[in-house]
Amino acid sequence: MADHKTLDDLAAAVGLKGLRVLVRADLNVPMQDGKVSDATRIERVAPTLKELASQGARVIVLSHFGRPKGKPEAKYSLKPVAEMLGAYTGTEVGFAEDCIGEKAAKACDAMAPGTILTLENTRFHEGEENNDPDFAKALAENGNVYVNDAFSCAHRAHASTEGITYFLPSYAGRAMQAELDALDAALGNPKRPVVAIVGGAKVSTKIALLGNLVKKVDALVIGGGMANTFLAAQGKKVGKSLCEPDLFDTARHILANARGAKCDIVLPTDVVVAKEFKAGAATRVTSVDDVAEDEMILDIGPDTLAHLAARFETASTVVWNGPLGAFEVPPFDRGTTEAARLVAMRSKQGELVSVAGGGDTVAALNEAGAAGDFTYVSAAGGAFLEWMEGVELPGVAALNRK
Repeated sequence: MADHKTLDDLAAAVGLKGLRVLVRADLNVPMQDGKVSDATRIERVAPTLKELASQGARVIVLSHFGRPKGKPEAKYSLKPVAEMLGAYTGTEVGFAEDCIGEKAAKACDAMAPGTILTLENTRFHEGEENNDPDFAKALAENGNVYVNDAFSCAHRAHASTEGITYFLPSYAGRAMQAELDALDAALGNPKRPVVAIVGGAKVSTKIALLGNLVKKVDALVIGGGMANTFLAAQGKKVGKSLCEPDLFDTARHILANARGAKCDIVLPTDVVVAKEFKAGAATRVTSVDDVAEDEMILDIGPDTLAHLAARFETASTVVWNGPLGAFEVPPFDRGTTEAARLVAMRSKQGELVSVAGGGDTVAALNEAGAAGDFTYVSAAGGAFLEWMEGVELPGVAALNRK
C-alpha cells in the first residue's frame, strides 16, 4: 500500500476545510421495489465520507449505477441511493441532477463545508465508459482533489476511475486502502505457508487465476465443478458431473506448472454424489475412484474436509475464491460451510490471515456465519478476481500517477 497516497497524505498536504473532494464510490447496489436491498457497498464507503466531512471538506460523490448506455434513464437515477447514503453517514446528503455542467456546478457551489453531495449517475454520459478525456476533465472541474474509494470498479479504465486522475491530485480512500492492504497481505507479501482455495463451476472462467496462483502459493485447493475437470483429466470417472473435456490439456498443464513451482495441488479424494441435483436428494459419500455413470459429484467428502482442516492448521494465510460444492442447494453446502467455519475459527484466534472475495464466495461465507471472522472479505467481484490473476488494475495504477 506504500505506493498509494491515502487520506492521511491528503490531510498532511492540504487543509481539508472548504476543500472540494471528489470521491469515487461504488454505489451500484442491488435494488428491489425502489429500495436498496443490500447496502454493503454503501457501508464500506461511509467512513471515508464521514472522515472528510468531519474535517470540513465539501464531499462530492461520484458513482455509476446500472447500465444506462450513455443517456439518462429514470430507473438508473442515483437519487434513492443518495438518500440511503444519508442514513449511513448520519447526515443529509444532497443530490445534483447531473454529474457535469451547470446543474452539477450550481449544486457544488452551494455546498457548505462539512456537507456531502451525490452527483447523478456518471453512466448517463457516453464519455464515462469511453474514458473520454473531455468528460473526465468536466468531472474534475467539480473538485480540487480526487479520492478513489471504489476498488470494485478499479478494473475498469473509465473516466471516473482512471481518466480523472490526469486532472486532479489523487488519493486512496479508506475502503480502497483496506482492500489493497488486505490483498497485499494475502498475495503481495504474505505470511507463509499460503493456501489458496479456488472453487466454482468452470475451469474456463478461472484459467488465468489458477495459472497465477500456482506461482504464488504453497498449496492450491481446487473444488466445486472445476475439480471434476481436473479429476477427469487424470483419468477418473466423473459420471454425469459438470465437466469440461475440452480443458483436459489445460488442467494437465496447470498441474505440471504447479509441480514445477513446488505448489501442492489439493483435489478431492472423496466426494458427495447424487443421481439428481435437488434439495434433499438421496446422496452417498464415495471415493473419487468409485463414481457411478449415473451420479453427479456435488460436494467434497469428509476425508477431503479433514485433509483441508490439517492444511488450515499449518497455514499462515488463506485466500479464498469460489465454493467447494453446489452450496446453494442443501445438503451440498456442507463442505463449503464446514471449511469456512474452520478458517474463520483460526482467523478469530489470530492464527491465520484470511482473505475472501467473489459474489458466490461472500454469499457462502455469510450463509455459514463465517464472514465476520475472516480477516477481510472483499465486496469486489471482477476487480478482486483480476487482482488475484495478477492483472494491473487501471484504477489502482492511476493512483500512482504523479
